[in-house]
Amino acid sequence: MATKSVAKKSSTTKRAGYVLTDQEQVDEIAKRIKRAHGQLGAVARMLEEGRTCNEIVTQMAAVTKAVNTAAFALISANLKQCVEEDRPNSDAIATNLQKLFNTLV
Repeated sequence: MATKSVAKKSSTTKRAGYVLTDQEQVDEIAKRIKRAHGQLGAVARMLEEGRTCNEIVTQMAAVTKAVNTAAFALISANLKQCVEEDRPNSDAIATNLQKLFNTLV
């Protein structure tokens, strides 16, 4: 039996991207994600309870909107922080954030 080898990422590997350090923004985005998590749990319960398709899809749309709103907020906060800090690699970070934004639209 052949086994697959999985390469582990080294802790010294440089991560692409940018880490949001504004704790107020981090807390707000985490709050949105937790809300979406609760909504997703409601979708599972609704399915198990035999609720109507309309009710379930409406709730799923709310989950999607909550997750997308959190993602947009994360990108926006990172971009704002990058510009305010006038980082030497801010152009590269801005380009990466724009690509992330485009994945959501």
